Amino acid sequence: MGLSWVYRHPSLTGHARGLLTSLVILLLLWLSSAQLRVVGPDQPVTATVGQDVVLPCHLSPQRDARSLEVRWIQDKFSETVHHYRNGEDLYGEQMGAYAGRTELVRDGLSSGRLDLRITGLRPSDDGLYVCIVKDGDAYVEATVHLVVSDPFFQKCQTLIVVLVLVPVLFVVSIGLGVYCFRKQATQRRELADQAAVEDEYRAKAERQSARLKELAAELVSKDTEREEQAAELGECPRQHKCDVQGKTGNWDRAAQGWLLTLMEK
Repeated sequence: MGLSWVYRHPSLTGHARGLLTSLVILLLLWLSSAQLRVVGPDQPVTATVGQDVVLPCHLSPQRDARSLEVRWIQDKFSETVHHYRNGEDLYGEQMGAYAGRTELVRDGLSSGRLDLRITGLRPSDDGLYVCIVKDGDAYVEATVHLVVSDPFFQKCQTLIVVLVLVPVLFVVSIGLGVYCFRKQATQRRELADQAAVEDEYRAKAERQSARLKELAAELVSKDTEREEQAAELGECPRQHKCDVQGKTGNWDRAAQGWLLTLMEK
């Protein structure tokens, strides 16, 4: 019954075929757009006012882009910076600020490069740029961030760095100077203390030496007195001399022991 219903309505069959064909075409277009990508740089592009800059962008996978439509727009204004289509540059929609200052680099089109050159950079050129590629009904795009570093601003940055570094270096130099001064003062105090200790030991040794001389003189004086006393008493000079020498030797040994004790102290 279902088949007979279809045969009795041939127009519905044709409509279904047309719908299927449209779906297939849309699917192919979607697949083609999904396969084609536009790739921009991962990092911002930096340039200085007055210089020329190239904003890089390329197709992935690589293919000839000469027959494609390429449009670069500035994101903050959403206006056309450069328009290229089928080998021609179109300036009808270009922003007045970029008139005569843009160029699509033709050398790389055959290999899928869509680089845009901007000459005579201005501070207002800073911002995001969008590279849009149209292939049939498919659109793909990539974003490039251009950073314009103004020379006056660069000089200000340099001045700021100098103004920051100079006080820091000054403080560091003062700190090092104070540290070195304190270290030298400490060393001088240590040397002075060491010299004072040496002077004290030297003075003590001199006092001990003088005391030893006094003791030696006393011993000689006592020995002389004993000899005189022995002579007065009529003792045997030889025997007295032996006794005196023995006693003197004992005194000398005692004095030497006492001297060593003092020296050790």
